[in-house]
Amino acid sequence: MAPSSRTGAGYLYQYTNCRILRNGKIIREDLWVRNGVIMNPEILFYVEKVSADQKIDCQNLIIAPGFIDVQINGGFGFDFSTDTNIEKSIQKVAFGILAHGVTSFCPTIITSTPNFYHKILPGIKKCSGSEMGAGVLGAHLEGPFISPDRNGAHPKQCIKSYDNGFVDVLDMYGDLSNVALVTLAPEKQNSLQVIEELCKREIVVSLGHSSANLLEGEEAVRSGAKFITHLFNAMLPFHHRDPHLVGLLTSEKLPRNRQVFYGIIADGIHTHPAALRIAHRVHPKGTVLVTDAIQAMGLPDGTYPFGEQTIVVEGKYSYIKDTKTLAGSMATLDTCVRLFAKQTGCGPELALEAASLHPAQLLGIKDRKGTLNFDSDADFVLLDDDLNVKATYIAGKCVYQYKDYVHSPTN
Repeated sequence: MAPSSRTGAGYLYQYTNCRILRNGKIIREDLWVRNGVIMNPEILFYVEKVSADQKIDCQNLIIAPGFIDVQINGGFGFDFSTDTNIEKSIQKVAFGILAHGVTSFCPTIITSTPNFYHKILPGIKKCSGSEMGAGVLGAHLEGPFISPDRNGAHPKQCIKSYDNGFVDVLDMYGDLSNVALVTLAPEKQNSLQVIEELCKREIVVSLGHSSANLLEGEEAVRSGAKFITHLFNAMLPFHHRDPHLVGLLTSEKLPRNRQVFYGIIADGIHTHPAALRIAHRVHPKGTVLVTDAIQAMGLPDGTYPFGEQTIVVEGKYSYIKDTKTLAGSMATLDTCVRLFAKQTGCGPELALEAASLHPAQLLGIKDRKGTLNFDSDADFVLLDDDLNVKATYIAGKCVYQYKDYVHSPTN
């Protein structure tokens, strides 16, 4: 941004004629941005006594925080679990998801071999977003320490245990510096020790691909786990005598200061609308919308590699070849937001927060991502009343705009 001719503090933008999502409500208010940060207008008016260098007419659109996808396996023909040129794959997906309102994401690697992890993880660098693509918040390692009975699309031959505790985790993954989140099955021997060690390294632990009962889930949360990977999928179903991991949404045996979040795939396929409504009404503040998207997102019907397996894409469905086992989603995150809002009746505010504020809270970055609070990063998305993405901004810069929206200064 060019320096301001009046203050020298930086070029000041005022986004006007808009409605913004702040503190759980959509309100009519302008948004002020300088040096990629959301500014407090009271300080601008009464302390600095400055006006905007440029006003942007937002055409009565909604401004919401940029979306954050914490579980995405690939897209647009690129698969993080098979492509050896991981930097290229991440760059292509990071750019493609800008059109869907995503400003930050966690590239997700499904169950793989030690050699693959050691080769790939050093290439998944945490970075800020730009016009080149959404920011990378760190890798999500979904496996291989999961249940072989709940493997879903994960190659069963690569699933492992940690009989030697955390040593086996380090041997499997190698360098953990680029890792943000790990999904594991809490019923496996030594899981509690592993969870505690991951948490010490500020890595979020998620429970998934699991046959755990509720007691095992509660012990895992008390040890530091705070996320459930794609609720209802690849886990034991709810039962009235033992609700299993689903019961964590209402458990009274968790630490009072521990918020449990759950990922949910609102793509119209992985989770029935009634199940979406149940989860939302029981624990609305824990909802984290994820795509679980695979490389077939954005591609036509056909056959594609997926990890060490092959998938078949038919319409909105993707299956492991020669089976009816779902192999991830082809939905985009903005699609999930629209479907979740419609099928739960939760309203646009909570649907938008489930794709922005809640994942930021999960990852411990709500001070700078997932909100439009003052001093947070100016990552945001402009949407119409049907929650269609019209423009995406990162650090206050327009990085994507739909053909019928024009980023138009008013002065």
